Order: sequence, then structure tokens, then C-alpha cells
Amino acid sequence: MEQQLSDPGFWPAILNLVLAASVVMGSPGPATMSVTALGAAFGLRRSLPYLSGIILGTSIVLLVVAGGLVSILLSVPRLGPLLLGLSVIYLIYLAFRIATAPPLSRSDPASRAPRFRGGFLLAIANPKAYVAIAAVFAGTSLAVGSRLTETILKTAVLAVMIVIIHGAWLLAGSSFARLLHRPSVSRVVNLLFAAVLLASAIRPIVTMLP
Repeated sequence: MEQQLSDPGFWPAILNLVLAASVVMGSPGPATMSVTALGAAFGLRRSLPYLSGIILGTSIVLLVVAGGLVSILLSVPRLGPLLLGLSVIYLIYLAFRIATAPPLSRSDPASRAPRFRGGFLLAIANPKAYVAIAAVFAGTSLAVGSRLTETILKTAVLAVMIVIIHGAWLLAGSSFARLLHRPSVSRVVNLLFAAVLLASAIRPIVTMLP
């Protein structure tokens, strides 16, 4: 392994994997947009449980892809539409919660941000996660010798990228939070993010239409 790490082609291959993950896995989608919207509507601290659920759920998707089980799952005809339906339903609910969230200065304890379970379920039911991670996994090569070693290394790198990508989107959303103490601005921004979430829910359905 030490010999492979000292190989001049190893680190460029890792960089290529990181860049591919940043572009494909980090692109706007149900999970990334949801953490951004929650960060804006509820602030950084209150969104951390949801972020943890997204990260754990997406990491499980990564393990499914790395284990080669994704091809089996995607071969079940009704599984894709089921996952899509579940994610769309939750995204619509999430959009409603964000659209009706009070300004941060008026937030009361009864108005809780979506929790760990919601993020976890969305990540597991997010079709984009399976497709994006599978594309990065299959489309990059580290050329480190055995297939098992390469799979372990890819999984480790992509697990770190999952944390970085979703954490960055949450920070981006929470950067809007300072503006949301003003009720008029808060309402506009919350409605805007709710519309973005609805768009991310509708887009996969549109692409499936003939």
C-alpha cells in the first residue's frame, strides 16, 4: 500500500475522484437543496440533526453502491418509482414547513426544524443519490492494484466528500439566516427556497415522462 501511495499517479487520481464527486454528487438535488433551505429557514444549529440524517442516509447509499447491490435494487421495476414517490412526498412536506417557518427572531420551541429521521429517510429514498454515486464510482479509477483496495479507498474518499458537500450546502443556506430576522425578507427567502425544493421534487418526474 505504501508503494501505491508513493506512485506519482495516485494523488492525481484521488484529485480526479474528488473533483468528480464535487461536480456530480455536489450538484443541486433533493438532499443538497433541502439542507440549504433548512439552513436558511431554521439556522445552522437547529438544522444539524437533519444534516446528520442526510449524511448517514447518503453514506448507506454509498455502501450499497460500493457493495454492488445498487444494480440489484435498480433491477426491481417498482422500486425506482416507489423511492421517487417517497422523496417527492417528503420534499413537498418540507417545502411547506419552510414556506411557513416564522422569522428566526420569532421562532418558538414548538416550531421545530425537521429532525434526523426526516433527513435520513429522504437520503435513503433519494434516487439522485444512487445514480450520482454510482456514476462517480464507476467513472473513476485509482489504479491501486486489487479491486477490493480500490473499492475501500473510493468509499473512504466519497464518505468524506458526503460530509463536506452537504456541510457546505448547509453553511451556504445558513448564511442567509442573518437576513431572516426581518419578517418581510424572511417570508420572501423562505418562499423562494420552498419553490426551489418543489422544483427539485418535480424535475425527476418530468424527466421520466415520455
